[in-house]
Amino acid sequence: MKILYFYQYFSTSEGAWGTRVYEFAKHWVSLGHQVSVVTSVYAKSDLKGEGLVGRQQVEGIDLHVINIRIDNKQSKGRRIITFIQYAVISSWYALTMKADVVIASSGPITVGIPGLVARWIRRRKLVFEARDLWPEGAVKLGILKGPLTIRVAYGFERLCYKSSRAIIGLSPGIQLDIQKRFPELRVECVTNAVNISLFSSLEAEPHDLVKGAYAIYFGNLGEVNNSNYLLDAASDLIKRGRTDISIVLIGDGQLRVALKERAVKQNLVNVRFYDLMPKSKLVGYVRNALASVIPLKPLPVFDTSSPNKLFESLAAGIPLIQTSQGWIKTFVEEHKVGFTVDGHHPADLADKLVFLKDNPEVAAKMGREASRVAARFFDKDYLAEKMLNILKSVHES
Repeated sequence: MKILYFYQYFSTSEGAWGTRVYEFAKHWVSLGHQVSVVTSVYAKSDLKGEGLVGRQQVEGIDLHVINIRIDNKQSKGRRIITFIQYAVISSWYALTMKADVVIASSGPITVGIPGLVARWIRRRKLVFEARDLWPEGAVKLGILKGPLTIRVAYGFERLCYKSSRAIIGLSPGIQLDIQKRFPELRVECVTNAVNISLFSSLEAEPHDLVKGAYAIYFGNLGEVNNSNYLLDAASDLIKRGRTDISIVLIGDGQLRVALKERAVKQNLVNVRFYDLMPKSKLVGYVRNALASVIPLKPLPVFDTSSPNKLFESLAAGIPLIQTSQGWIKTFVEEHKVGFTVDGHHPADLADKLVFLKDNPEVAAKMGREASRVAARFFDKDYLAEKMLNILKSVHES
């Protein structure tokens, strides 16, 4: 089967970004399928651009790298421009490349453009992969404004879904939301995945951190990720005299500079910042942490999220502390792998960190259960097979 994948943020495990498409495509290639990925240059990826479009081979995956740099620190206007540029250039591949099945993976929703070109001009079978609820998130965050703009955005979303043979939501919440609005369409769920062997490997304790004495956050530092909440909790810990618990932030984003300045100004000695790092190096920091914190902005639209750090933290075998009120909350409670706290009240986070630090046997039990459920539900090869079966059924239909 020839699979053509439109995804703007491709990265291998040598990058500092999610590796879902890399892992899935590598697995499919190993089974004899031909996989081509049309991508661009993301700041957190390990890919480099060459010329306007560079062609690369990565473990049998045929990569077409459009040399357009995307960075979360870019202005909203600049990022929209990069989305449109990618959509226009990638549409050439939608017109010219052979494929049995085409996957358009959003966000941004503009990746639907080459998908629709492949569907309606070349009559390819389209599968739409919804990584989040676009444009719902952009509307709630105020990125998309004006009734006409919003109406057009939702209309484009509807067109993408209705043009697809199958829609794949990356979380049960995304799947349910789309099914409610489009009950006549086929909607499946294939969550983000994790390289179990990588994140469960025994890595040395970071030389500058004490094992089990810090909570870790890794990923984008921005409004969506409620990053100031982490510093609020750090301040609360200092007021309690619990400087034996640190908060480590690994990543980059629009708020990184402001967060570092705030930490200095308020003398938050229990906050540490680290630059982006490849997954292979990140593993040691995650596995030796007291807990992994996922503090999404407390808005209902983010209750459907499927963040990479969730699955990687589970595989690393550490407790989770998170703020969303949707499927992740249910999962954490059902499997007893951590806690859900109020994203408006950082003292709740401080409470849970103190509890875990003072009750290491509870933290260890949660960590063991986290490892178990990661292997059961989120192994990359298991989920690659699940998605491949969907693609096969679309191809054969």
